[in-house]
Amino acid sequence: RAIAYQQLHEKAAESILRRFVALFPTGRFPRPADLLAMNEQAIRGAGFSQAKVSALRDLAARTLDGTVPTGAIVRKLDDEAIIERLVAVRGIGRWTVEMLLIFQLGRPDVLPVDDFGVRNGFRIAYGRRSMPMPKEVRRYGERWKPYRTAAAWYLWRAADQAKVVKKAAGINA
Repeated sequence: RAIAYQQLHEKAAESILRRFVALFPTGRFPRPADLLAMNEQAIRGAGFSQAKVSALRDLAARTLDGTVPTGAIVRKLDDEAIIERLVAVRGIGRWTVEMLLIFQLGRPDVLPVDDFGVRNGFRIAYGRRSMPMPKEVRRYGERWKPYRTAAAWYLWRAADQAKVVKKAAGINA
């Protein structure tokens, strides 16, 4: 799912995922073997770019070979161990794994400093004129341990609220 959301608006990613899931008889997200058996062109037809199709297929293959931890195993690993294992997959970077840690695994101490919304929320919350660098947000975020995921949520909300205020004021967000 995180691969679908990379560099896309939420609604576009959800639409692609609906079409993708509809390709499989179960109507659910496919198992790795089922994904590998699916025709690449059919996956592309759901709306995935060739790069994302390659990433999905590599993820499926690495899940089957044990590189990508699943189920009970992933829940036993710390965040950095999960990041280390998953960034080895084509098309998966730190941001993608951090989104997985937050939204799928419910990890409480993740601060995705490369996320535009987090950085923009930090800029707004702390009255900065310019966008902070990821290392600045990371350094400042140390004080939020062990609840950096909650901080990320607040920073995202600050960025979202600023858009609402600008829109209401008739300012181009």
